[in-house]
Amino acid sequence: VQLQAFGGGFVQAGGSLRLSCAASGRISGYSVAWFRRAPGKEREFVAAIKWGGGSTVYADSVKGRFTISRDNAKRMVTLQMNSLKPEDTGVYYCEAQNLGANLMSPSYRYWGRGTLVTVSS
Repeated sequence: VQLQAFGGGFVQAGGSLRLSCAASGRISGYSVAWFRRAPGKEREFVAAIKWGGGSTVYADSVKGRFTISRDNAKRMVTLQMNSLKPEDTGVYYCEAQNLGANLMSPSYRYWGRGTLVTVSS
């Protein structure tokens, strides 16, 4: 499975962006997550969705602002980001097939190139 995140860009605080993650292989049986890495910081969990799409989990910092969804037929996972803040700035990565204790665990088998999100104040 190869993953490619796209849709990043430059936006002012309070704005919105929609990130997409396209998979080259089958991901219908895998959980998929978004992580981000801000400059000079560790990789941080953002959101995840189980393979069936009925269960999602979010980092406290993005709850109520971000929404993760998936379309297994299209092999696509999206992250709708609203009310963006400067602290949301970073490179966003999508990852598939959780190997850890829970969906927030930074242990996924597949990941790809990220997309840069820059939020200005």
